[in-house]
Amino acid sequence: MSRQQTIENEARLSGRGLFTGAAVNVRFLPAPPGSGVLFVRSDQAKPVRIPARLDNLTKRARRTSLRNGTVAIETVEHCLAAIRGLSIDNLVVELDNTELPATDGSSLPFVEALRSAGIAPQEAERDTLVIRETLRVCEGDAELVAWPGDESRLEIIYELDYGADSPVGRQIQRFTLDDDDFAAQLAPARTFVTEEEAAQLRAAGLGQHLTYRDILVIGRDGPIDNALRFPDECVRHKILDLVGDLMLVGSFVAGRVYARKSGHNLNHELVRKLLEQRQAEHLGRLLTSRSKLDIRQIQRILPHRYPMLLVDRVIEMQADRRAVGVKNVTINEAFFQGHYPRTPIMPGVLLIEAMAQLGGVLLSQKLEHTGKVAVLLSLDKVKFRRAVVPGDQVLIEATARRVKSRTGEVFCRATVGEELAAEAMIRFMMVDADPLDG
Repeated sequence: MSRQQTIENEARLSGRGLFTGAAVNVRFLPAPPGSGVLFVRSDQAKPVRIPARLDNLTKRARRTSLRNGTVAIETVEHCLAAIRGLSIDNLVVELDNTELPATDGSSLPFVEALRSAGIAPQEAERDTLVIRETLRVCEGDAELVAWPGDESRLEIIYELDYGADSPVGRQIQRFTLDDDDFAAQLAPARTFVTEEEAAQLRAAGLGQHLTYRDILVIGRDGPIDNALRFPDECVRHKILDLVGDLMLVGSFVAGRVYARKSGHNLNHELVRKLLEQRQAEHLGRLLTSRSKLDIRQIQRILPHRYPMLLVDRVIEMQADRRAVGVKNVTINEAFFQGHYPRTPIMPGVLLIEAMAQLGGVLLSQKLEHTGKVAVLLSLDKVKFRRAVVPGDQVLIEATARRVKSRTGEVFCRATVGEELAAEAMIRFMMVDADPLDG
């Protein structure tokens, strides 16, 4: 059993951003078990917190950046790679500007700062996303393939080959996290660009403060006014970037990954596929497990009956905070007789009704709502994304947002497979149940 880790003491690092050139000061702080990696912009009027997760990703060229509203944190991949390389699960990274320091273009200064703070084990068990099936993402002749391997470590094989015309020759490297020495073999590898790419970046107004000593620029005859730290430094840095990007899963990844010419955009697509795999596994376990509430228990809570009872079972219940339910849609539904006979589609209002019913079940779990029924009061932010048809299994999620003694607000989502069908913010009034109901 692997235990989670954080750092023992505060650590600091300062510098200028790689793309923006902005001066920035960074503080690394311990974090509690299960909190993951959290970036904080302390220069805002109210500090803005941005967890290192894929759903906070913002689109940028040549780097990985995160956003919360209008506030962004640029170029997080080298920092995240150092965190993963040192097997740190939980950490607060606080900075007073928009971009993390470029340092020398590698992860080594981040590694040194975190090591100086000391690594502290925690009691909680480590959360690892284990690759269970082969996944592939590609873009042109670039690709990433992930497949099952050792469930306790991540092995990466990277093939870098930009063709005969590139000043960067073909390079292949294999690296296994937690077995090989990240600090010595990957962390010192610096970001690189070709001479042509460097000119394009300058023309776009990026990296104006950099010299050939600050960044590894590869010309026809090799590095310009610089020297390689490894003969294959370029491919090592590409592995480093991939390690950092995979941290957007929100936990460590275990298995095997083959990469060919992949960059940040393709790395992010693999992260998305891995998260979809994890979600499918989780839902599969729920759907095959014993129901938290079967139809008879649901009928004791809700006054609805045929043909208006639209939740078949509840498969997950987290106290009075979150519920997951299932609606199995068949051609025998009464509403398909008229909606529409030749093109049967579940009416959107009934999809909303199904979500509202699960919301009512969730609100009923609160002690002060005992003996009350949730009556729909208002709808907000309603969106329909996919038609629901006979044969679909609709998975409904309800999350409590604001709950009081007489009212409740619940955010609901309905999905079919991995596709969003509908979502809405639903507000309820809690009223006394008719003693004859049920």
